[in-house]
Amino acid sequence: MRVPLADSWIRRIALRTIRRFEVRLERFKLVNRRTVRARLLEDPVVLLAARQHSAAHDVPIDQVLRQVQRYIDEIVPFFNVLSYYRLGYTVSRVLLRALYRLTSEYQDRTALNAIPRQDVVVYLMNHRSNADYVVVAYVLAREVSISYAVGEWARTWPLEYIFKSFGAYFVRRRFREPLYHAVLERYIQLITRNGITQGIFLEGRLSRTGALGPAKLGLLDYIVRTLRDPAFDRDIWLVPVALNYDRVLEDRVLTREVLNPDGPRPGRLRQLASVLHYGLYNVARWLTRTLRRYGRVAVNFGTPLSVRSWLGPDIGVLDLPWEARHQRLQTMADEVMSRIEEIMPVTPVPLVAAALLSFEQPVIRRDQLLQRLDEYRDYLLRNNTKLVHADRGVYAILDRASRMLRMRRLAHAEGDSFVILPTQRPLMEYYANSVRHLLPVAHPIPEGELLRHAAIEMGAR
Repeated sequence: MRVPLADSWIRRIALRTIRRFEVRLERFKLVNRRTVRARLLEDPVVLLAARQHSAAHDVPIDQVLRQVQRYIDEIVPFFNVLSYYRLGYTVSRVLLRALYRLTSEYQDRTALNAIPRQDVVVYLMNHRSNADYVVVAYVLAREVSISYAVGEWARTWPLEYIFKSFGAYFVRRRFREPLYHAVLERYIQLITRNGITQGIFLEGRLSRTGALGPAKLGLLDYIVRTLRDPAFDRDIWLVPVALNYDRVLEDRVLTREVLNPDGPRPGRLRQLASVLHYGLYNVARWLTRTLRRYGRVAVNFGTPLSVRSWLGPDIGVLDLPWEARHQRLQTMADEVMSRIEEIMPVTPVPLVAAALLSFEQPVIRRDQLLQRLDEYRDYLLRNNTKLVHADRGVYAILDRASRMLRMRRLAHAEGDSFVILPTQRPLMEYYANSVRHLLPVAHPIPEGELLRHAAIEMGAR
């Protein structure tokens, strides 16, 4: 039973929250979930897919429509302003400040500000950690709320309820049933037509190697094909977003999957238990003042790409069958991935990991390492790469990274040398892979350069 006074009080708080954040909130996010369900159930494409499914599987149409309703209930969120901005923002701020130092940059702020207000914006990101959801939403909280495409891993209570209240919609990976994909496609196109800002991880899953993976085209295809609707006169802008970390929370789990690809995968309950254990462990460390930050997390926003301009006169390719339009979409996705690669932030741990591994030996002298870092730093600055702590020099970069490497037991210092622990080399490779594409080919360092650099280091001490 609804209480009018309570409803009025909640609405007033929600309005105050929106004014406080000065956020642009799309009206369609506040549309009742029942209205969205009714639109999808009446959608001609969904109804056609239901009839085809009924005929192909010899199932009564009423039963198929009930299945459609279950898919809709699974996919469609129920955005709540207070949940997103009071609960989500507050928790994000506390967690990020406790675990990381956050850096955010815009490579082309002018181009982002020039996007027409009525057009649709889609943030396409690389996927390093499940913390990516929190980082990007927190950075953009005072500009826009993002509706994420979330995988099945979050379909566990209470995560499912929380994510849906944040406006996230759920996607089944590797589920090929045409009926399900008809419902998912029409829902994504419905929110795109209504201007909802979306966030998609273009790789489709977390990187297991640290390097960028190939682009997955499914969700991007659904979004872009909204342009086929004659009534949709807006443009769609794809904004590349690059994230990098000094420490990825799931790094050991991810590298273990690469080393043992046929090993058993933990179930949802076990994953949830691990997350809760990890959270409670860090809360205890925070209460006892033994919690140490995990270094830097950096996010970089690139130059947006206009889909209408990209397609130009070839926009008719969107009406062609999948096999015929696949190559054109792949070219577009590769362009976005290339932009993400170019703007990848370089944080201390990945840079130092790449420098250590460039010597291809287990023991590296400190003066050698500093010289290699100096070479990398100069190269990155010449190419306008986002290098965190670039203004503080290689000594500060090495100092911050070495503390994290020692804490993670990836490498340790012996006198004036660093020793890479053999069992931890895959994890070092994981971090180095995130920035290797930005670095020059490493060459042997002349002995004279090492002596000169050692003298500089002694003077700095």
